[in-house]
Amino acid sequence: MSPPRDDLWQRIAAHHIGPADASLTFAGRLARENRWTLAEAERVIREYRRFCYLAVTAGHEVTPSDAVDQAWHLHLTYSRDYWEVFCPMVLKTDLHHGPTSGGPVEAGRYYNQYAATLAAYEATFGQPPPAAIWPAASKRFKVDPRGVRVNLSGAIVLSRRVALALGLLAAMAGWLAGRMM
Repeated sequence: MSPPRDDLWQRIAAHHIGPADASLTFAGRLARENRWTLAEAERVIREYRRFCYLAVTAGHEVTPSDAVDQAWHLHLTYSRDYWEVFCPMVLKTDLHHGPTSGGPVEAGRYYNQYAATLAAYEATFGQPPPAAIWPAASKRFKVDPRGVRVNLSGAIVLSRRVALALGLLAAMAGWLAGRMM
């Protein structure tokens, strides 16, 4: 099933985020900041548009996936577009981003809200949301809330397996060096 054909959806679909003449487009910036391909960023933007539609039409609070939240965060930094054009002229309502205040009650609230968002997505768009962008609620909220995003330009990141192997090699080298003395 295709997206709705109402005026709200037409306005959301037609809205261009960011200056039309920018050498680094909104999609390009989203891709760069999240280490996605441009095609991945464009898919996330399509889902961000669907999220915004749901935020206005679902009849209950909605919660984005992590990927969609990254698009929303970036759109908020285009503050003139977001607050002077997108909300008043496209959505015709304010769409505030409210972070959690933490704790088990809030965790449960956001878990349930996200599950309701996934159900509203399927009811509205006639298909389940793409799992690569919208994981199940159990997966979306399983990640450690103390996790951080890291700018990898000045870092080397190793998988746990490689780090463990290197640690074992270093320990073995130390042990062998001690035996040879």
